[in-house]
Amino acid sequence: MSEQINHHRRHFFGMTAIALAAVEFGLAGAAAAQSAPAASLPDVKAGTNTSFEALKQVKTDVLDIGYAEAGKADGPVVLLLHGWPYDIYSFVDVAPLLASAGYRVIVPYLRGYGTTRFLDAATPRNGQPSALAADMIALLDALDIERVIVAGYDWGGRTANIMAALWPERCKAMVSVSGYLIGSQEANKKPLPPKAELAWWYQFYFATERGRLGYAANTHDFAKLIWQTASPKWNFDDATFDRSAAAFDNPDHVEIVIHNYRWRLGLVEGEAKYDAYEKKLAALPMISVPTITMEGDANGAPHPEPSAYAGKFSGKYEHRTIGGGIGHNLPQEAPQAFAQAVIDVDRL
Repeated sequence: MSEQINHHRRHFFGMTAIALAAVEFGLAGAAAAQSAPAASLPDVKAGTNTSFEALKQVKTDVLDIGYAEAGKADGPVVLLLHGWPYDIYSFVDVAPLLASAGYRVIVPYLRGYGTTRFLDAATPRNGQPSALAADMIALLDALDIERVIVAGYDWGGRTANIMAALWPERCKAMVSVSGYLIGSQEANKKPLPPKAELAWWYQFYFATERGRLGYAANTHDFAKLIWQTASPKWNFDDATFDRSAAAFDNPDHVEIVIHNYRWRLGLVEGEAKYDAYEKKLAALPMISVPTITMEGDANGAPHPEPSAYAGKFSGKYEHRTIGGGIGHNLPQEAPQAFAQAVIDVDRL
């Protein structure tokens, strides 16, 4: 992919450090993360595991969040965040690996996916990135967890970035596939070269009423097409896809997805309660928590080159490119490499 393409459709504007005051969201509980005991991970082939233990639910002020959990209740906590159009099964092999290394692993459905539901029918079905990040801070509060290692890709990587930038006191460390994914509506006003714009065809499709109706009518087929183009060398089977596709039957899924991509283009408004966060994010803040960024060597989705974002991490930092035909859904395609990055970033 060209360095002109990034996960927010924009060039990175400058690599200057930006002072960021911590945004208080309420520290809760005493489950502070500590390093887990050193452990060598067993060899695990992608697709070894096909299910989580029974899902749990927890209520925040806005959502009833569904999540999977693995590992010891008193272990250091890892929060794993999925992307679109994927779900918690991206981590079905990663979670037991981390649990075996002594971690407590939390894998939530983002708003609009799986068993996560809004508590109030009147709440805006808002997909703006800062709202998703605030959801995760609220989840930590509800679970009485103070600090986590946060790791994700796609929407989940962007959410992890925002958490680390706005709430660094809640993030011990971070693993982010495709690097620095923070953007803004203002930055998104600048057009890209035609080839770069082509990679974002679905964002323009979603900007139209035809696109909204098309996604609603063909959600599963649309998602499968994205899986195929974003991970062209990943030979997933129907059972693997169908397990995740069930998460798209959430009643708010289409509305959240359409709002997310329209918000990025400035076509719809967000909620005023997130304005202060968006103002900070528009400055493209530095991320200070220890970070490992990752990229698959066969990622077919729009993504920046590692050299474009290395300067956005002011703390301990490392980048890893994972070979072997690994695409956009890196944790599901290369679970051992992803889990190892989580363990290693805990020790940076």
